[in-house]
Amino acid sequence: MPTIPATIVPHPTTHWSMLADGRLQCDVCPRECRLQEGQRGACFVRGREQDQIMLYSYGRSSGFCLDPIEKKPLNHFLPGSSVLSFGTAGCNLSCKFCQNWDISKSREMDTLMDAAGPEQLAQTAKGMGAASIAYTYNDPVVFMEYATDVAQAAHELGVKSVAVTAGFMKAAARTAFYRHMDAANIDLKGFTDRFYRQLCGASLGNVLETLEYVHNETKTWLEITTLLIPGENDSPQEIEAMTRWIADHLGPDVPLHFTAFHPDHKLDKHLPTPAATLSMARRIAQEQGLHHVYTGNVHDETGGSSFCTGCGTRVIGRDWYELRHWHLSAEGNCLSCNTPLPGLFNGAPGKWGHKRIPVRIT
Repeated sequence: MPTIPATIVPHPTTHWSMLADGRLQCDVCPRECRLQEGQRGACFVRGREQDQIMLYSYGRSSGFCLDPIEKKPLNHFLPGSSVLSFGTAGCNLSCKFCQNWDISKSREMDTLMDAAGPEQLAQTAKGMGAASIAYTYNDPVVFMEYATDVAQAAHELGVKSVAVTAGFMKAAARTAFYRHMDAANIDLKGFTDRFYRQLCGASLGNVLETLEYVHNETKTWLEITTLLIPGENDSPQEIEAMTRWIADHLGPDVPLHFTAFHPDHKLDKHLPTPAATLSMARRIAQEQGLHHVYTGNVHDETGGSSFCTGCGTRVIGRDWYELRHWHLSAEGNCLSCNTPLPGLFNGAPGKWGHKRIPVRIT
């Protein structure tokens, strides 16, 4: 087991239970890791110590960065604003196609080079003009105590919180987590049990439960991302079934982002996603009744823009992460026909643009 730097202090957690055989079960995600003293869970950053489950990445990060909110991606949440992004290490999924595998699959606690407590992080975001803080790069499910403490400190300063996650959580932890999140982009990685089981080490059903919970039972603004991988989850039949489920269970106004895969991690021999596949997926989703469908990781101004569902006017024009056109009122209504664009808007759009600025917090 890697040595834990002395500066990393284990943080107690609450979502665990004692089993009859003396093991402790972590109850954050459906893996339900059952641990003897000294053992780590599959995520690696939660483990048993002193007869409780501890979090080993609390207050530590693999890096901080000011990003455009559209990079999360969130297109209907404070457009044009900046977000202070950070992650830790570890993940409770084992995606063979992980695009951040050097962070999420890290087994070296030295990855967590930067330190910041919740209040310090909130003050940094406020001081740098960020409208929100994003828990991203690896899945915030595995560092939920740190994320929720940061969110509470941020809310006291008027800074919002964003979760970028695979949504693989158990019900009680899910409730505790999302009560503090203002927005979430949840990965719907595919729409077959085979895909989730063989390529992610997870299950589709639990993610669908999370999507329904967040949309139907919380005030968290929800957007969805699907990374389309050639030959794995990009068939017209699977895309049709997935988008029909979204329309039926979540409604037509939840934004959906189809993004392009690039070869990485254990799927480094796969081909990248053709732009035509993203356009095909967008067309199918629209045919199933979804109103706001986007393409990402490709240059596609039409696929990156937002359109009014009332009159068809382009209300937000985007070129990558730059806002090139704005046709909305302060409340987010189309200036041509007054139809509201679903989401969270706050007057004029932000002007952050495509900038990505690394941040050191001392």
